[in-house]
Amino acid sequence: MRSETLSAPAGGTAPGDGLVRAGAIVFIIGAVATLVTVAPLFLGTDPFPPVAYAVCMLMGVGFLIAGAGVLRSIAAQRRQARTVSAQGR
Repeated sequence: MRSETLSAPAGGTAPGDGLVRAGAIVFIIGAVATLVTVAPLFLGTDPFPPVAYAVCMLMGVGFLIAGAGVLRSIAAQRRQARTVSAQGR
């Protein structure tokens, strides 16, 4: 295998970058929701309704979306590496 790093496509974004960005945004929304729903436990106020706790699950969903983007990027890089190595033969 070559130790060279393959460059990104001419557009500046590689496959999967959009999924990683979207996953990060969804994860941050879930993290903020988690902080908001846990705050009443420390402040001694009434807890939020169960729907608020369901929004906290967005942390996991965002993590999965970002992971899918990373895997898509890996697959595209491997395809590109195979193409380059096949042309070099």
